[in-house]
Amino acid sequence: MLLVKNFMAEENSISERKIFVMNELNKTKTVDKPLRMDPDQAFQFKCGPEIPCFTDCCRDITIVLTPYDVVRLKNALEISSEAFLDQYTIIIPREKRLIPMVVLKMNEDNDKRCSFVGETGCRVYNDRPWPCRMYPLNMNDDGSFSFIADPGKCKGLEQPEHARISNWLIEQGVPMYDEMNMLFSQVTAPLQAQELDIDNPKIYQMTFMALYNLDKFREFVFKSSFLDRFVIDDVSIEKLKRNDAELLKFAFDWIKFGIFGQKTLQVKEPPTE
Repeated sequence: MLLVKNFMAEENSISERKIFVMNELNKTKTVDKPLRMDPDQAFQFKCGPEIPCFTDCCRDITIVLTPYDVVRLKNALEISSEAFLDQYTIIIPREKRLIPMVVLKMNEDNDKRCSFVGETGCRVYNDRPWPCRMYPLNMNDDGSFSFIADPGKCKGLEQPEHARISNWLIEQGVPMYDEMNMLFSQVTAPLQAQELDIDNPKIYQMTFMALYNLDKFREFVFKSSFLDRFVIDDVSIEKLKRNDAELLKFAFDWIKFGIFGQKTLQVKEPPTE
């Protein structure tokens, strides 16, 4: 999980870092090695309708959606998980992988623009996926940041506005996504580290349902014998009924219990006669 902090550095130190970042950004046009920045460094960027390339970055791109991305988007559109998956995604099975890749579908016209983008911008902006929130930055494996935007095409990188990365991430609503993605990685990381010999297609279906079709997973929890088999307190039950984020966290625990045998859920003891 990305730990976002507010760094209280001296103003002159911030200015020095701004100059450094601007100089290094100019160098990226001629060198291959990408600039790597720490969260307390400042960078130069602004996006909006007044920028000539506004929404150009929202076409002909591959955006892989996490379960939390799907939750936020389907709720923003006020449609079911199943309807969202059918209308707006491409589901790509992966050989010997339990979880398929869920990719945001682009329009099929010539410019292959994102379905959510119009002349005035993104109509799901407040609930946009994690990669859209991070742009123009990319987070590296070591926790540093680099530019994913092409300095030769993104005019937003030429604007005079500056922001410290740590503050900017908070403004973009990244921390909640990082928290949910960290929990998701606790499911995906073990799957990548070990080969699971799973022949039962129902396990694939149930896992996908728990991760990406929360409406069906909620029905499974509350309309089957699920609550008769597991110990879940009343407060948690109410949260699962009403809060999709809490239900998704519970789905992660259920998968870790069922697939990896982790003690994330408690099975009810059989009644004594």
